[in-house]
Amino acid sequence: MVDISTTITPQPLVTVAQRHPLWVRIAHLLVTISFLALLFSGYEILMVHPRLYWGNAGNDLTPALFELPVSRNYKHNGWQPKESFNRSTSNAVSASRTYEIFNQNGWGRSLHFLTGWMLVVTGLFYLLAGFFTGHFRQQLWPSRAERKPALLTKDFLSHFTRLPLTGSNENYGLLQKYTYLAVIFLLFPLVIMTGFTMSPAITAAYPFLLSLFGGAQSARTLHFFAALALVIFLIIHITMVLRSGWKEKIPAITLGK
Repeated sequence: MVDISTTITPQPLVTVAQRHPLWVRIAHLLVTISFLALLFSGYEILMVHPRLYWGNAGNDLTPALFELPVSRNYKHNGWQPKESFNRSTSNAVSASRTYEIFNQNGWGRSLHFLTGWMLVVTGLFYLLAGFFTGHFRQQLWPSRAERKPALLTKDFLSHFTRLPLTGSNENYGLLQKYTYLAVIFLLFPLVIMTGFTMSPAITAAYPFLLSLFGGAQSARTLHFFAALALVIFLIIHITMVLRSGWKEKIPAITLGK
């Protein structure tokens, strides 16, 4: 006969978030900082000229593919009355078409350029480390059994019917894998290469970029849409982290706890 007093009551299983390697956490932090700085400076640049074109040239007096209502510069119809550039006022001449706080296109472009290279260097480091450590193959690349459209559809629909497990230490889901692969190997390279194509100094050395993307203005338009896709990814990414246990996930990707 079993002595009930000595029976051990099973304890509930406690799961913790997967601890990320140090190099992943460093790259994640640097990419986050640079991407947020790029968003801020990119929006400032866009406010100065919120029109997107296709081809090699585009300006206030040429037809735009479309315009973005992000400042008073939206649909100003090209020409404006003549105005003295050296007028005695605290505001710059172009401030009447944007906003005083955002009428600093010089520092906006400088910040965009600086943090853009920060993203490039960090991205190269992440790619090399990911390949040499087997991170991409082990964590992100779908197995042969997972490469079925039906499984991807099922995983996609499950996100609308149930919450992810809180604090789960499971591997990445199938939808996560494909999304991260698209962000790492498609969206970020696209936003970087189109950014290069908008630089006259770079295209002077590598003119094939202009042919590859159909011109500097085409590259600017593609750059905008790639950045917009990354913003949508960021919003969904943060939402899923909050839903799946941010108290475990945030320390795992920052402090490694």
